[in-house]
Amino acid sequence: MKIKNLQLQTKKCFASVSMEEEKPFDFLRILFEGIIAGGTAGVVVETALYPIDTIKTRLQAARGGGKIVLKGLYSGLAGNLAGVLPASAVFVGVYEPTKQKLLKLFPENLSAVAHLTAGAIGGIAASLIRVPTEVVKQRMQTGQFTSASNAVHVIASKEGFKGLYAGYGSFLLRDLPFDAIQFCIYEQIRIGYKATARRDLNDPENAIIGAFAGALTGAITTPLDVIKTRSMVQGSANQYKGIFDCVQTIIREEGPSALLKGIQPRVLWIGIGGSIFFGVLESTKRLLAERRPKPTQQSQHD
Repeated sequence: MKIKNLQLQTKKCFASVSMEEEKPFDFLRILFEGIIAGGTAGVVVETALYPIDTIKTRLQAARGGGKIVLKGLYSGLAGNLAGVLPASAVFVGVYEPTKQKLLKLFPENLSAVAHLTAGAIGGIAASLIRVPTEVVKQRMQTGQFTSASNAVHVIASKEGFKGLYAGYGSFLLRDLPFDAIQFCIYEQIRIGYKATARRDLNDPENAIIGAFAGALTGAITTPLDVIKTRSMVQGSANQYKGIFDCVQTIIREEGPSALLKGIQPRVLWIGIGGSIFFGVLESTKRLLAERRPKPTQQSQHD
């Protein structure tokens, strides 16, 4: 009987570590703090790792044995940050309150489903900003344009508004699984670690878990990333008729291994990026939490 009770307590502790059921759900506060923390983390990680992302994009866009140019690795950074800031803010701003709501709705043993679902919902919301930003960034990284404003003007005039959302389907095919899997792995490891350590995690621990979650998810989703890159950089040529045609063409012309192009810089980039992003994210969330106004004695009594 004692063993059974101990197992029940352990299970409950593992599933409810981050739910904080004793605190009232404050949607606006969680939304605001998520926006600030997400925007900060997104800008820091994008600036730090932009050159690796540029190399990865050029590797994936190159056909056959095409050479990779290592100049202009920060090409398009300023314009990209203009999109990364609101996109990251929207993602975390949607993810955090959605996660908290779902954790209260789902049974304790289905917390992973709550994290997967919240990650996908956050990804859909952020995709409206991410996709145009990604299209402009990758066109600049591959040398098609020299400035973000020029890229937007030319793409919109030649390809129409839909040109800014080129590869939207393949982007969702890559990013929705990526966001859902990465945040689920990260959150589940944190829950288990906190239950084992019986304390809050520090910034280095959050960073290590974020690196592992990012690297693993990055490797798994590399083929989806290659498809997304090819769809976005094709421009008005419309070489691919759709996602499946893109896959068939790549395999037919370059072999199945082409779907893993850029996996090394991608895993490195996202692994380091996950470390920085989640480290900065949790640190910013903690700082914001410490600045919350403390409830008055009267409100505590009420």
